[in-house]
Amino acid sequence: MASSELSIGVIFLSLTMIGLLGNFLLLHHYLFVYLSRYRLKSTDWVLMHLIVASILTILCKGVPHTMAAFGLKDFLDDIGCKLFFSFHRLGRGLCIGCTSFLSVFQAIIISPRDSWYSELKIKTHKYSCYVLYMNWAIYFLISSMNLVHMRAIYGNESTANLKSFLYCYAVRHDQTSDIFYAALLTAPDILLLGLMLWASGYMVLTLYRHKQRMQHMPKNNFSSRSSPESKATKTILLLVSTFVSFYTISSLCQLFVTIIYNPSCSLVRVTAMASLFFPTVCPFVLMSRDSRVSSFFLCLKMSKHFHKECNQ
Repeated sequence: MASSELSIGVIFLSLTMIGLLGNFLLLHHYLFVYLSRYRLKSTDWVLMHLIVASILTILCKGVPHTMAAFGLKDFLDDIGCKLFFSFHRLGRGLCIGCTSFLSVFQAIIISPRDSWYSELKIKTHKYSCYVLYMNWAIYFLISSMNLVHMRAIYGNESTANLKSFLYCYAVRHDQTSDIFYAALLTAPDILLLGLMLWASGYMVLTLYRHKQRMQHMPKNNFSSRSSPESKATKTILLLVSTFVSFYTISSLCQLFVTIIYNPSCSLVRVTAMASLFFPTVCPFVLMSRDSRVSSFFLCLKMSKHFHKECNQ
């Protein structure tokens, strides 16, 4: 195995393992809160779905590319190729949907009491369930398109009419069809991305106005209740900016892979790496900004240490 192949395999393996570890730790936290009969906020429900989507993305993109980089090329059959690419598309779509809805719900939560959005505050928890299930249904239908286009290759079969993705292949079409297919897949993404940017702009404006009002008030009149909401809003804004940065890189690479008649192995690998950046970084951004998560793992560590001392 060439040193370059080994390096690529190590990179994919590192992204996969770090991403899965971070997402499963965060998922463990939210499941513990849910099973302990604590009421989850609407944003917590969205975060749980975002974590599941991130795990799905990493498993369906990181694992097969790691195996391919270490020398396993044709380890999937037709069904495996169709399922892996379909579920990756599903996870990727859910990531953008959940991030968009997360920003919208937080914008509603911090909206002033005299605004029109304040009437939706008491209904956000109910609406979050319907919106998340609709998000799953829409992207499940979109991802099912890969069931038609993706396939495996066997033995010395010709790949003249197939586009290589290293371990699976896509049925090659003319460039016009590829552009139409790419536009069809990205239309919901563009809509959700616009919604995300609008909600983020609204949150930034709301925080700015709140800060301006606080500067003209005595310090003893500051509302302590605004601090957690402000911190949660800044966390979501950081998450959104992280997503937009990585999503832009991933989308550009994905666009090139789609419209290029015969994409190179390097481009396919860079596209796969770009799609893993956000799911890998996302849980650590949330854990570093959420004091509840830090307190949970600290208590868990202390309880294990106490239990160990008791058994000695």
